[in-house]
Amino acid sequence: MSALQAAAPRAQSDPGHPIFHITAPAQWMNDPNGPIYHNGFYHVFYQLQPFSDGDGPKYWGHVRSRDLVKWEALPIALWPSTEMGESGVWSGCCAINGNGEPVIFYTSIAAGQSAQTHAEQWAAIGDKDLITWRKSPANPVLSESLHGSTKIYDWRDPFIFRDRKRTFLVTGGNLNKAQGGQAVVNIYESENSGLTQWKYRGVLFQIPEAGARTAECPNFFKVGDHWVLLVSPYGKVQYYVGDFDAETCRFQARARGLLDVGPNFYAPNTMQLSDGRRIVWGWVNGFPGGHGWKGCLSVPRILSLSSEGQLRQSPAPQLRKLRGDAVKWRNTVLHGEGAVLPLPHTNTLEIQAEILFRTSDSVVLTLRNAAANPSPVVMKFSGSEFRMGNASGPLALAGSERKLDLRIFIDRSVLEIFANDTLCATKIISPLDADATLQVS
Repeated sequence: MSALQAAAPRAQSDPGHPIFHITAPAQWMNDPNGPIYHNGFYHVFYQLQPFSDGDGPKYWGHVRSRDLVKWEALPIALWPSTEMGESGVWSGCCAINGNGEPVIFYTSIAAGQSAQTHAEQWAAIGDKDLITWRKSPANPVLSESLHGSTKIYDWRDPFIFRDRKRTFLVTGGNLNKAQGGQAVVNIYESENSGLTQWKYRGVLFQIPEAGARTAECPNFFKVGDHWVLLVSPYGKVQYYVGDFDAETCRFQARARGLLDVGPNFYAPNTMQLSDGRRIVWGWVNGFPGGHGWKGCLSVPRILSLSSEGQLRQSPAPQLRKLRGDAVKWRNTVLHGEGAVLPLPHTNTLEIQAEILFRTSDSVVLTLRNAAANPSPVVMKFSGSEFRMGNASGPLALAGSERKLDLRIFIDRSVLEIFANDTLCATKIISPLDADATLQVS
């Protein structure tokens, strides 16, 4: 904590440091971990390296919020128990066990061991406010001996889910030292209320691509009447929608897609609210080093399913609290070169647009600084595809009107795009200057 506090002034005064995204006080952060709504607070943990803005030994940072907008930084929740042989506390989840205790499940990495070939899943018990945690005396709660003769490599990232009155846990990994083609999500079933005894139920799902090397950060949950699986396979985050058989512990995918087509989104984690809604955060990566901070989390997104079984994402409605005075353009008809719209003199803003296609098949939005050096951000939307640099993804216009609804969040160096709630893209950008414009053509 002293290292973070000492580094915070430099990190938070950096011109590219995000304002309304979740960040660590300073230094390196990566995967969101263990999001949970408990006793009136949204809690989000995250992977943290508190001594440098470069990658290194992992701790669990912690923030909480009452409204998903203003976040309070809390003391570090977990750190490696070096006296017990730990060198890192890697990603995982948080749940309430059958005894009413908050429990964190995480991947424990032993000193001197390769995380690819050896890992254990440990637990920590929290107080009622989820502030103070102690390692469970039952650790490791899941060990490789559960697998019998099956060897799972890169075995990590536990995530708990429940189906009716049964509690399950999934982990990521692969069966062939990440050589490709055997990336799997593994499933276990709890055998006691304290969630310290588990039975291996086999492979829940195998990623179908021959090139998939592993399945990091699996999340498995229900949306409506369907099950959704998120996996991070050393590439863009994939989602699968389908059916789960709790007796065989197998998942049959019926539809699939990408959670985010941009170049800077990875390793998402989700929480369920009491009303059944599911919220997801992802790790926004790719920031330049040497600034005293590196990494943030995406804005919270609400997940739902379309009637066709496609996963939909929309910004959490609470984010509207961030809005200040609006600058509005209405009934703008584009001809020739289009329109150049001066943006408010800020680099933290939300752009909301409704675009109707009459005679054209596409529209291009260009964010451009007045300064000549930074490259503009060019976003092209058509009736079938979105493209931004090397990032692309399928995009269908909504309804007979052929309408495009956009929500674009700009937070200094972070750009997040929501198009028709079916496509998301996250990108690191140069912060906008005071005379930035939006060209629509």
